Order: sequence, then C-alpha cells, then structure tokens
Amino acid sequence: MEYLRIALTVLFIIDCIALSVIILMQEGKSQGLGSLSGMSETYWGKNKGRSMEGTLVKVTKILGVLFFVLALVLNLKF
Repeated sequence: MEYLRIALTVLFIIDCIALSVIILMQEGKSQGLGSLSGMSETYWGKNKGRSMEGTLVKVTKILGVLFFVLALVLNLKF
C-alpha cells in the first residue's frame, strides 16, 4: 500500500507543477487596450474555443479536478 501512496504523491506533485505552469501561461481576462482597437472581433477572438487559449482553459479544468481528487485520496487513511 505504501507504493501506491508514493506513486499518488509523485503524480500529485507533477499535477501541481503542471497546473501552476498552465495557469501562468494563460492571458488575463481583461481586454486592456486591445478592446479599443477591435481586437476581439478578429478570427482568433471568434474561434477562441479552438485556439491555444481555449485549450489552456480546458487543460486547467482537467488538472484542477485531478488536483482535488488526488488531494482527497491522499488524505484518506489507507
């Protein structure tokens, strides 16, 4: 059972590092000066779900759920 706990702890640490990196790679939600020039109406603004930003949001959600599940499992006394 101790090997399982070690494996889950290593997976948890990798998840924490990956989650931190993915969050830091994302852009801010505020439009800033880009909204003045109409930047949100470009091709990338319309297809945000298929862009890199949309992919980062999806990966963040998956890693966040994995983070909470691993935290709960590691907190169990087994």
